[in-house]
Amino acid sequence: MSDEPVRRLPTTTEEALRLLGSVSMGRIAFTQHALPTIRPVNHIVDDGVIVIGTHEGAAMTSRALQADGSGVVVAYEADDIAPDTHLGWSVVVTGYAHLVTDTGELARYQGLLRPWVRQTTEYVVRIHPDLVTGLLLVPADRPC
Repeated sequence: MSDEPVRRLPTTTEEALRLLGSVSMGRIAFTQHALPTIRPVNHIVDDGVIVIGTHEGAAMTSRALQADGSGVVVAYEADDIAPDTHLGWSVVVTGYAHLVTDTGELARYQGLLRPWVRQTTEYVVRIHPDLVTGLLLVPADRPC
């Protein structure tokens, strides 16, 4: 493990979404029974929105189904941080999640998503980012 100091540098929204699109797994945070809940999920980034697959009985599916059409407030986080150096990046997106109901879009997303759990992706949730925060974790002596 490295003891070298690390500095945090903010990214632009575009860079943060590009970094998010470079990995396929993240964590979605939402409320369930008025308490925070976090689940690991796979995702893609498509034209600036985060798309996740889910299934019948999943907590996020039931939460999205209960929404009145206005969506569910969620946070989505993904990162790529080396455990030995602590260098890498982290991105957090906050926004509204909606179930994808258009059958054409649903089929398209189901074809693009690559679930890492052997389970059918029956539902797709699209997160429209309202707030995007990205941080690069770089060596403290790296020039800005």
